[in-house]
Amino acid sequence: MPLKVEGAMIEDVVTVDAKATVKEAVEIMNKHEIGCLVVIKGNKLVGILTERDMLKKVIGESRNPETTKVREIMTTPVITTSPTTNLEEAAKLMFEKNVKKLPVVSEGKLVGLVTLTDLARFQPEIIRLLRRIIDKNTPKRMKKVVDYYIV
Repeated sequence: MPLKVEGAMIEDVVTVDAKATVKEAVEIMNKHEIGCLVVIKGNKLVGILTERDMLKKVIGESRNPETTKVREIMTTPVITTSPTTNLEEAAKLMFEKNVKKLPVVSEGKLVGLVTLTDLARFQPEIIRLLRRIIDKNTPKRMKKVVDYYIV
């Protein structure tokens, strides 16, 4: 039986409101020691905010984190997956879309988050799978995760 996303995902997803400032988002990320936040508007998933978004779109563009809103720099549309998706398909989706984080949605509700790091740590066979699907067009930041967890 194939391994499913629900077995590797984290369920306690930290979110931020789209109206929050980047400074507020950074404070949440620092408090929880995490590298991304799922962005919500009301109860709806509308984006994802990563450290890379902040580096490129705030620091790189010399924007003020105290006045810049999360909705202005978040990545959208969000690539999501289902808890019942098998891990191989989730990994392929990450590589096809060049993303390292997938919010997990069930019946329109956010139920978890699975990252490339989660997949690499999860099972040796997933590590072998990731090695097989990496190609010359895979971004270095994604290759680093796989390389780090290969012993």
